[in-house]
Amino acid sequence: MLSLEEKIKVFKALGNKTRFEIFRNVLNSPYVCGIDTKVKSDDIVAQATCVGMIADKFNYSLPTISRHIKELKNAKIINMNKVGNKIYLEPNFKTIKEIKECFNSIANEPLANY
Repeated sequence: MLSLEEKIKVFKALGNKTRFEIFRNVLNSPYVCGIDTKVKSDDIVAQATCVGMIADKFNYSLPTISRHIKELKNAKIINMNKVGNKIYLEPNFKTIKEIKECFNSIANEPLANY
């Protein structure tokens, strides 16, 4: 279960228009990325060639998209899984479900509580 701080991190991550659009794109069609072995980096996001595809789609630089993807990953609303020389960007449905339940619980509270 997500802590209150983790839920706030999700809302902050999605509060940015670019991150929200990237997340919506990943939610609707997960990305498969190739690993660029020429890029020397411990940061797997920087090595993912799909970052370039996302950057082209949103007309942003690679470092900008990489930073946004990292924020979404740190907020636990997308997963990045490395399999061989591919990285899969996909929605974290566990987190999405918890956020949905959070909204549902708020919506079901009587207005007198506010």
